[in-house]
Amino acid sequence: MTNLCTKVSLRKKPLTNGMSSLYLDFYPPIRSPKTGKKTRRETLGMYIYTDAKERFKIEYNRQIMQSAEMIRCQRSVDIINRKFGFIDRNADKADFLEYYARKMKEYSNDSNWQSAYKLFSQYCNGKCSFGDLTVDFCQGFLDFLLGLDTQKGRKMMATTANGHLRRLRSILHAAFDDGLIDENIGTKLKMARNDAKPKEYLTLEEVKALSATPCKAEVLRRASLFSCLTGLRISDILNLKWENIVIGMDGEWCMHIITQKTKTEAMLPISDEALALCGERQEGTVFKGLSKSMVQLHLGEWIREAGITKHVTFHTFRHTFATLQIAAGTDIYTVSKLLTHSNVSTTQVYAAVVNEKKREAAARISLE
Repeated sequence: MTNLCTKVSLRKKPLTNGMSSLYLDFYPPIRSPKTGKKTRRETLGMYIYTDAKERFKIEYNRQIMQSAEMIRCQRSVDIINRKFGFIDRNADKADFLEYYARKMKEYSNDSNWQSAYKLFSQYCNGKCSFGDLTVDFCQGFLDFLLGLDTQKGRKMMATTANGHLRRLRSILHAAFDDGLIDENIGTKLKMARNDAKPKEYLTLEEVKALSATPCKAEVLRRASLFSCLTGLRISDILNLKWENIVIGMDGEWCMHIITQKTKTEAMLPISDEALALCGERQEGTVFKGLSKSMVQLHLGEWIREAGITKHVTFHTFRHTFATLQIAAGTDIYTVSKLLTHSNVSTTQVYAAVVNEKKREAAARISLE
């Protein structure tokens, strides 16, 4: 790919006081590192005599011009090094979608990245060059996502849409670093307001009630309570093997897993109480016999027998873990790591729920 570097020229502008102002002229224009806008001129703040005849004026002009020429040479080097930016006319026509597909493999090729790529390709009707990339065009991708209907017939959640936009932002940042675009568009993209609320969660008293209530499928009872104590998704619990439960660096038990949903590798601590729910150590799967069909068959009845009237799914136990942790004073960053969230903002919704409950509690006390 051939790059056309901007030419830098030193020019003079005569003033009314007998002096001339020196400035640099860029062609094609550069993007100013101060304003972020395209410009052809940089004023140097240096002046020379317009009509120098005396020896001291001639010598003064010579020294100033020499200093200005050094600045001009440095600007040329800066442009080549992308401190100011250079214009690549061929890059505008290059296939951004091909670059996206190739570059994302360096980050992760999991289902979330694949979905983000397919949705962006759908957004731009399968064609997108680097020249098409603007802040408005890329920001429009978020509006496109929020308007999509999911398989459940609902609009895409803001957290999901933000995740896809962050992946696009990572690719845009890489394209800027690789010199394929002259503006880091990703830094200007705004996320959707995180208005998603977690599904129902259980109070500590309700979790204790579940623990004391027999279930027709004992392995379901143990796995559910295990999720309340660890925050693991059912997909990770189904795949949890005894070889994943190891002694950590601190001498305590941990789970060394790769999450099924995001393919994130994590070393998560496990309490003695949670470990006891796993049963006697054996070979293979920890919760033998557990299945998603078992959850559908027995979970609802078990919840009702425990006297709980809330709508509870297995994923509710993960929400329960997060909410109870934050309510107990665990900082949101730690909870985010325990949940293997890639971004703390995803965890922030649980803090909002806890704050709302605190506000309700405070309002219960009144002197009227």
